[in-house]
Amino acid sequence: MDFIQNINFNSLERNTYLPTTIELFAGAGGLALGVERAGFNTVALIEIDKDAVDTLRHNRPDWNVICDDIANLSPLNLTKVFNLKVGELDLLSGGAPCQAFSYAGKRLGLEDARGTLFYHYAIFLKKLQPKIFLFENVRGLLTHDKGRTYKIITNVFAECGYSIQKKILNAWDYGNAQKRERLITIGIRNDLIKKILIEFPKPHKYKPVLRDVLYDVPESEGVQYSEYKRNIFELVPPGGYWRNIPENIAKEYMKKCWYMEGGRTGILRRMSMEEPSLAVLTYPTQKQTERCHPLESRPFKVRENARIQSFPDDWHFCGNVISQYKQIGNAVPVNLAFDIAVEIRKGLEKCGI
Repeated sequence: MDFIQNINFNSLERNTYLPTTIELFAGAGGLALGVERAGFNTVALIEIDKDAVDTLRHNRPDWNVICDDIANLSPLNLTKVFNLKVGELDLLSGGAPCQAFSYAGKRLGLEDARGTLFYHYAIFLKKLQPKIFLFENVRGLLTHDKGRTYKIITNVFAECGYSIQKKILNAWDYGNAQKRERLITIGIRNDLIKKILIEFPKPHKYKPVLRDVLYDVPESEGVQYSEYKRNIFELVPPGGYWRNIPENIAKEYMKKCWYMEGGRTGILRRMSMEEPSLAVLTYPTQKQTERCHPLESRPFKVRENARIQSFPDDWHFCGNVISQYKQIGNAVPVNLAFDIAVEIRKGLEKCGI
């Protein structure tokens, strides 16, 4: 079964009302594409990386893609910039990278987030007052700095006038041949909390593996291992890692890592066609997080990573091969984004908003 090409993204009943969305930190468009396919009208996307902007514009010439630092935009009159009334926007989405906060204030709120990228996400939220927001991030955000970082984030959302619900979702449960956990935070504006009910998507009955996506993949660029590393990977069976090769060879390859604690299962890790990939990386040859192709002694190529992230084959990535790997690795899996956005749209439509 082809989990990328055969999903009927138009299966939702559509009416003349298309809910609107603005996305911040849009990257290469994984989240935006899923949201669009769920039936949202994309008002604007903001992204600072030029290659990612080129990717968005190449694939969606009709999208309003703004290439700028969000810090330059958040001080503006945003309702005027986007020709919206306060509270008119249906969905604000995105996932701001979250640095540690200052804790300078006693309230642990918006002012404590000043100077971070999240601060500007919050300013957009405060000024535009969308009906709903979607904030996605790594699951580690929950425990970052002993939980204080996410505590400030939730306080800021409350300060902006929103009630939130959160859940860690694994992309593997939602039509992606990849184990990739994301912290999904959804906020509903307080004046609508009794009108809008949003449920997190239910896991699919079937969870795809690499065999479901790694066939007839379009040819693309890809980095290679050194001859030394490739020869060692020839010894690793599908689904195996450093423990599955002779100890003397593994010890020589791992060097100081040999003496580290823990399983170190990411070192010399070869995927199997009968399992999902581990999370797609922004660069495919990092020593402690390797994902060798199941059948060949090489990293996954660009289009193979795109398949694992559930991008369609006609979604073109701009920039050099390193930039393309980075864009794909940073993206939200399209199928996961779609399932979440479908539930958000259902919540809006059930209450007639």
